[in-house]
Amino acid sequence: MIRWIIFIAFILFIDFYAFQSVKTLVKNRLVFLVYWLVSFVVLVNLIYQLITFNRSTGLSHSVMFAFGLLILSIIPKFISLLFLFAEDIFRVVKLVLNYFSTKGASPYFLDRRAFVSKIALGLAAIPFASIIYGMARGKYNFQVLKHTLVFDDLPTSFDGFQLTHISDIHSGSFDDEQKIRHGIDLINEQASDVILFTGDLVNDKAEEMDPWILHFKRLKAKEGKFSVLGNHDYGEYVRFNSAEDKETNFQAIKDIHPKIGFNLLLNDSIYLEKGADKIALVGVENWGTRFKKAGDLNLASSKITKEDFKILLSHDPSHWENEVKSHPNNYQLTLSGHTHGMQFDIEIPGFKWSPVQYVYKQWAGVYQEFNRYINVNRGFGFLAFPGRVGIWPEITVITLKKR
Repeated sequence: MIRWIIFIAFILFIDFYAFQSVKTLVKNRLVFLVYWLVSFVVLVNLIYQLITFNRSTGLSHSVMFAFGLLILSIIPKFISLLFLFAEDIFRVVKLVLNYFSTKGASPYFLDRRAFVSKIALGLAAIPFASIIYGMARGKYNFQVLKHTLVFDDLPTSFDGFQLTHISDIHSGSFDDEQKIRHGIDLINEQASDVILFTGDLVNDKAEEMDPWILHFKRLKAKEGKFSVLGNHDYGEYVRFNSAEDKETNFQAIKDIHPKIGFNLLLNDSIYLEKGADKIALVGVENWGTRFKKAGDLNLASSKITKEDFKILLSHDPSHWENEVKSHPNNYQLTLSGHTHGMQFDIEIPGFKWSPVQYVYKQWAGVYQEFNRYINVNRGFGFLAFPGRVGIWPEITVITLKKR
């Protein structure tokens, strides 16, 4: 209950502070009424959705949409709040200086300057428009990102070997069949040797994938399709009637992988062969510093040797940071996902930022340390917030080259 009170108070504080810009520029009571009515409806709708949320059915589209509306309402106001706060610091300093002035200056607060409110509202319009685009189109704005990675120890026959990496499908969030077909077509157009999927097939339950099985079954790769599990595939975030029901759901999720043509690697490995050469695909179950630790890297690698060239599929990039990159087995390339870049970032040439970087050191794209690489896929789907701002759904194509 206390958390609810704090949450509501925080939202109302942002609403009130941002309202000061509106009040400075507009003196129309109807505008004031509309401002507060919209803010009230957005907040009450979210509270209602959360109160009536059934944890037995998992995250619904209505809850995600309510959360999206709150983000749309609050983030622009918060941006304007930061600018207004700077103005208020100036006003307080001016008041103090006036109070001790001998020139007879007024000891009262200066009125808020109109041009400051205009700037605050102008800045707020940028995230407002971005969030609307992210919810309307950005969540299905699939991007094909291509990388060429060079290795000294890549077997000669695999020089030029191409893989497509996808992650975080989150099928329970989908609401546009045509867009999903387009995303799958894009994957197939890459004509890669293998397709590798690094987990989070669903949000919570196996049944979320039912409408999409035939679509994902269309994915094609010359040398096969391989996958691992993500933290959402274990049913940890939904309430089941019994432990047996939870295990049944978990088994059903695992059973989906062969239905769509994927070889699910559960702490296991497999060799891909070309002539006399081979590389090892190693797949671990989810291992994360903040989430389920079912992955066993040593067990997954028990059938291969230290000398093998290895591609590791591990859903959570914190696994690479904490275990993989310093492991004596030398995993040349790790593929992960999980972060989604928090579905919000700013990426321009030479600059990349997202709030998620304060949680995950590797959160989007290719990173290299000790001559080992990790690619963190930005995710195919979306979760909770029904949109993407700046960080688009990703299809990664990686070409392996021998130095």
